[in-house]
Amino acid sequence: MNRNNLLIIAAVMVLSLGAYFYFKQAPEPSTQGSPLVAVTVPELSTAAKVGEAAYNENCASCHGRNGAGQDGVAPPFVHRIYEPNHHGDQAFFLAAQNGVRAHHWPFGNMPPVEGITQGEVASIVTYVRELQRANGI
Repeated sequence: MNRNNLLIIAAVMVLSLGAYFYFKQAPEPSTQGSPLVAVTVPELSTAAKVGEAAYNENCASCHGRNGAGQDGVAPPFVHRIYEPNHHGDQAFFLAAQNGVRAHHWPFGNMPPVEGITQGEVASIVTYVRELQRANGI
C-alpha cells in the first residue's frame, strides 16, 4: 500500500467517526423499573420488619421497593386493587404458590415464587398490610 492509499483510508475513518458522533443522538431516558406509586413507610411492627426482609428477598426485584411496583415490570402492592376487601390475604398465598394469570395489570403472568415458605408469605402479608394502612388503603 502506498502512502496516498493510507492517507485516504485514515481520512475516511476520521470522517466516519466524526459523522457517527455528530449524528448520534442521546438515548431516550428509560422509565422501566421506576416506582409506580409513592409509598410512605411507617414505623413498622416487629412482625412487619420480618415481613419486610422476606419481601425484599422474594418480591422486591419485581414488585419494587416497599411495594411501589416497577414500571414495565410488576404492579404495586400499595394500591387500592390489593386492599383486603378485593385481594384478601389468601390471594398472596395462592399467588406465591401457584403464580397469577394477569388480570388487573398489563405486566403479564406472575410465575410461582420458588422456595418461599408459608411463614414467609404470612410475614410478607403483614408487611404489605402495614404499608397499605399507612398509605390510606
